[in-house]
Amino acid sequence: MNICWFITILLLLHSCNPGDGMDHGIVGGHVSVPHSRPYMVYIQDSRTKSACDGFLVREDFVMTAAHCKKSHLKVYLGVSDTTLLPTGIEVDSFPHSSFENKPGNDIMLLKLKTRATLNKTVTIIDLPNPWNDKILKDCLVMGWGSTKYDHYSPSTVLRELNVTLKDLTNCFEPDVICNEDPFGPSQGDSGGPLICGGIAMGIVSFHMKKTEGYLTAYTRVSQHLQWINEIMKKNNI
Repeated sequence: MNICWFITILLLLHSCNPGDGMDHGIVGGHVSVPHSRPYMVYIQDSRTKSACDGFLVREDFVMTAAHCKKSHLKVYLGVSDTTLLPTGIEVDSFPHSSFENKPGNDIMLLKLKTRATLNKTVTIIDLPNPWNDKILKDCLVMGWGSTKYDHYSPSTVLRELNVTLKDLTNCFEPDVICNEDPFGPSQGDSGGPLICGGIAMGIVSFHMKKTEGYLTAYTRVSQHLQWINEIMKKNNI
């Protein structure tokens, strides 16, 4: 299973290599209305130009996947089209200490060195409550990843897809949500949110080929609320 995970992570990040930055879009999705998802964050390494997705959870914190960690990350807020990026904000990275490049604990917080100014194009999305982490079946996933599983299909705009969660059991780890579907996140969508009932319930972690489609795995945010609160409190400057 570790080998499958490693291969899949490489696939998710492949479109983030220098020169591949134009390959964006959820497989089977449609173009989002510009700035209709103002919590979405585009994340890029300023040197290698590798990219991931994330979402704003506080004026000074972005949530994403731990495997997106790079040395020179910047976040871009209020983005719809990646050819029109605003000034990037430098961050300090806090990946989960138990993440080991395999399923589980694939979560990271990015502390913005300049707090976000909230407005119509930049807003915060809510996280689940510790006393109510029930996940609705009808959810939404979005990102700037490839529109094809087998090869890249260029799109510079944010895309999204409605997904119906079928089976939350028999997954890799207790904090992983799995869903098998012909469509969903692909290369470059890592770190984006799984939104159910207007709440960020999951983080895009990885996908793999199955017999009748693709299995997508999301980190279950509710399993990490204590860790999230500790990181935010410790770095509340």
